[in-house]
Amino acid sequence: MATVSPENRWSYSLTLPNDPRSARVARITSRGAVETHGMGELADVTELVVSELVTNSYLYSDGPIEVRLKHVADDRLRIRVWDRNPEIPLAFERPVRCGKGLIPEIDPEASRGRGLRIVRLCADNWGSWSGSATYPGLQGKLLWCEVSPASVPFALVATAAV
Repeated sequence: MATVSPENRWSYSLTLPNDPRSARVARITSRGAVETHGMGELADVTELVVSELVTNSYLYSDGPIEVRLKHVADDRLRIRVWDRNPEIPLAFERPVRCGKGLIPEIDPEASRGRGLRIVRLCADNWGSWSGSATYPGLQGKLLWCEVSPASVPFALVATAAV
């Protein structure tokens, strides 16, 4: 009998408190998951992206943070982070206000604003969804991205330059 989902696909969900230590827990957990499933080539980029998304949630929301890693193809991983702040950050808006697909410029002197730019540079694909815009009463947003081995060389070069 055929199944709806492909074989050997996996996912992990993690609920974190709104605490500065949550980014570290998310990094360790995400690295362990991808390495355990034989996707070690994605460990660094996954760890970086998860850390930036969780840190953004910690800084800009006041409730728990939900992280989900999902193996969506042989070499592709989807990372999703949900928090209670319904506002979509500029770097994750679609269409991007700064032009089609362009990553907003960051003031080099700014103390914040680089994290989601790093995520966009590292991701093959990305997006967002605001619960309150679609479902009144459901407060929060989801930021997601996908990484693959193709994004790793670019991600390492791009983040070193930021």
